[in-house]
Amino acid sequence: MANPKLDELREKAAALPLKPGCYIMHSADGTVIYVGKAKALRNRVSSYFHGAHNAKTEAMVSNISDFEVIIAKSEFEALVLENSLIKHYSPKYNILLKDDKGYPFVRLDVKSDYPRFSLASRRGKDGAEYFGPFASRGNTRSALEALLKALRLPTCSRQFPRDIGRERPCLNNHMGVCDAWCRGVLTKEDYRQRINEAVMVLKGRGRELTRQLTERMNREAEELRFEEAARLRDQIRSLELLETRQTVLMKAASDTDAVGYFEGEVKSAFTVLHYVQGQLLAKDMELLEDPLGETAESLSMLVRQYYLDADIIPERVLLPTETEDMAELEQFLTEKAGHGVQVMVPKRGMYREFMEAAAENAREETQRSTTAEERVSKTASWLRDALGLEDIPVRVESFDISNLGADDVVASMVVFERGRPKKSEYKKFRIKTIEGQDDYGSMREAVGRRFARYASGDESFGKLPDLLLIDGGDKHAAAAREAMLAQGVSVPVFGMVKDDRHRTRALVTPDGREIGIQANPAAFAYIGNIQEETHRFAIEYQRTLRSRRVRGSRLDGIPGVGEKRKAELLKHFRSVRAVEAASVEELAAVVPKNTARAVYDYFHSEEREK
Repeated sequence: MANPKLDELREKAAALPLKPGCYIMHSADGTVIYVGKAKALRNRVSSYFHGAHNAKTEAMVSNISDFEVIIAKSEFEALVLENSLIKHYSPKYNILLKDDKGYPFVRLDVKSDYPRFSLASRRGKDGAEYFGPFASRGNTRSALEALLKALRLPTCSRQFPRDIGRERPCLNNHMGVCDAWCRGVLTKEDYRQRINEAVMVLKGRGRELTRQLTERMNREAEELRFEEAARLRDQIRSLELLETRQTVLMKAASDTDAVGYFEGEVKSAFTVLHYVQGQLLAKDMELLEDPLGETAESLSMLVRQYYLDADIIPERVLLPTETEDMAELEQFLTEKAGHGVQVMVPKRGMYREFMEAAAENAREETQRSTTAEERVSKTASWLRDALGLEDIPVRVESFDISNLGADDVVASMVVFERGRPKKSEYKKFRIKTIEGQDDYGSMREAVGRRFARYASGDESFGKLPDLLLIDGGDKHAAAAREAMLAQGVSVPVFGMVKDDRHRTRALVTPDGREIGIQANPAAFAYIGNIQEETHRFAIEYQRTLRSRRVRGSRLDGIPGVGEKRKAELLKHFRSVRAVEAASVEELAAVVPKNTARAVYDYFHSEEREK
């Protein structure tokens, strides 16, 4: 079916120049929903309106009402411009990292009478004093907390001087990690002195501070002020322990960053490992709520966002895969850093090991943070959007036909609820009205009987599916839809189409429109599992019927042995051969004596004739 808006966008894109630049996608209300860059605007923008894409791109394209472009002088200028536009508009479909990535600083609000330390992403022009940058936000936070406890400075939320004398000292004072500044016994000058001591440590002068405190402790002891000497002794011990444990306060930035990326079924992870002279110093990580799809392009965008506001950039950045704009990316980082930055994809050696470690960290973070419920929910949401359903498909029913020649034609119905098979509600149908091999007719009968039972009020068929899947192509799906509508029921129906390797490659509507699922690994696996389970159940039932027919044939000619007696004998003796070997007494324990004699005579008279 023709789409006038899509045709209009295609025509507009085809008229663009083959020049570098940025393109800005707008929704119907004028909101900027995506910003991208291109070496050749016509080729890149046109690609959005032709062919299949992953689910996220399909969703974005479906919301494009118009676009505009900005022509740049070079690919590098387009790269820089794209960064600025993304930062300005924060478009819905662009990858947006949080603002707190990169090397952190420790901030001291020196204007306050009782200044406090805090973490900051960058140096501000606010009159505060900044220390760093340091290696990792998490490590820096824990090191700062340890430093404040070592110097017995407050880490609580009380504000001074406002809260002095209002409440009793908190647990930190009883634990010996705070000198209860809230009591007002110690002065503002005492507080400032402790802050100055903390500043010495942050500036790398921890050993000098330890020497000064040792001299003070000795003086206090000589003047018999043993309580103060003991306090200084404990403070010195804490600082010595801090110095050996918290290397983060001694080394600011890495010389090599290894970038890792892993795309999971539901989430993705972006990691950066910081190395100094071959030693791992720290890690930054961010989880992304969607798989990124076009990995190389997305990776470039993530790296640029990560370093966009960084105060320090290392000498080299290791990437897991080549990007089209590696030269421009290297130029961007070099100009921002003020020194040469090498961007590379290592093939061997130590740097290759760094990169593999970053990739493994990304994989572990993704898998650890994704629950089974999230996988199912995300997959169901993707199917709803990709198939154009009104609701998330919680209950899915699937049908398949199985036959060997014209005999024992059967259909299976399997049920999946919330991503899991619900075997208690599986159904089997033996095709009764179709002669010979007619898959479409057989499908029409099976689906028709299923929904006829629903229409009649049969409780075992009382739940309607949110989605009906049919093993086969559009004609199978059309037959199923026809049978369903004849019973006054309307449920979304799709066929499951296999590739040359017998794997589900797409879903297809009854009128022949295909929806690819291979771009979404979770949906691909889910639909594949449903199709395999439906086929297995159908084959299992067909083989059971065939086996019963074959093994039961020698009992069919015995006088007085109908289907009921035959079933009783086979249930007890397990096989026709065991029935044949049984005595009259053994047979009579299962069926009436006259029937037992007829069965015994039938087999043994055959033996005498042979």
